[in-house]
Amino acid sequence: MRFKQALLIITYILLPFITLAQSKNKPTFRLVPLGVLGGIDESNLSAYMLAASGTNQYICLDAGTLHDGIQKAIVNKAFQVPGNRVLRQYIKGYFISHAHLDHIAGLIINSPEDSSKNIYGLQSTIETIKTHYFTWASWANFADQGETPALKKYRYQVLNPGIETDIENTQLKVQAFPLSHSNLTSTAFLVQSNNDYVLYLGDTGSDTVEKSTNLQNLWEAIAPLIKNKKLKAILIEVSFPNEQPDKTLFGHLTPHWFMTEMDKLATLTSPAELKGLNIVVTHLKPPANSITRIKAQLKAANQLQLNLIYPVQGKALNF
Repeated sequence: MRFKQALLIITYILLPFITLAQSKNKPTFRLVPLGVLGGIDESNLSAYMLAASGTNQYICLDAGTLHDGIQKAIVNKAFQVPGNRVLRQYIKGYFISHAHLDHIAGLIINSPEDSSKNIYGLQSTIETIKTHYFTWASWANFADQGETPALKKYRYQVLNPGIETDIENTQLKVQAFPLSHSNLTSTAFLVQSNNDYVLYLGDTGSDTVEKSTNLQNLWEAIAPLIKNKKLKAILIEVSFPNEQPDKTLFGHLTPHWFMTEMDKLATLTSPAELKGLNIVVTHLKPPANSITRIKAQLKAANQLQLNLIYPVQGKALNF
């Protein structure tokens, strides 16, 4: 009896600490990749559904592939409802990093079957969508601005760089940061749920090749989050193997340039603080032998011991 009483007392004392430890280990975000490649497979292009854990309030980070990705996610048990419900009810808004077709084709093609929601992006991205895609010559104007008649299914929401914005119909917030992608501006989206964050980068080249400071500015912004263990994951592209000449990268990363940028981030934090950081490697470009080389080169160069994750279309990840 005394043993049982002592055990109850110890449990009562330790319970708050056990609960705290469990809450720290509990995932904050759920990520469902709808498309993970950088071309040429139109059924598997950049698109990632992200939600606060325990909710169905997803945003879609880029939208190169929607329908095929949702169907793959259902097959993989990531969703237990019909695909049209995922499209119409689960996705609360689209965050388009830039308006290249491999990042927006799924949104355009699926627009007739979609429900009303917002399209978020930098002013330059929204302007391209408005003047090149949602026009009556290209498709139909399903948005609330641009050519008449405007069908007003989608509402354009321009994001101002560095300004935190509440995401409608979700518990999430977002900040946008410009990225250099050859001849245009791409975007990184820093998504917040409570006190935790996920960083998604659209297509980007390294600062050295792009002659830019955009990545440096981004690393400076997220370094405090890494130090405080609030950044759950970074989704970042590595499109080509190291054999690709710099002059034909067209605003993309190789394993060499990716690790160069991670080294810069390590100088703002420390190698110890980057050890084990979840890095979701996106936008790998076929053919298959190139993807194999990219993975091998990243593994060989991973002196920082980053947790490199290669997403699979339709298979959910938790952070």
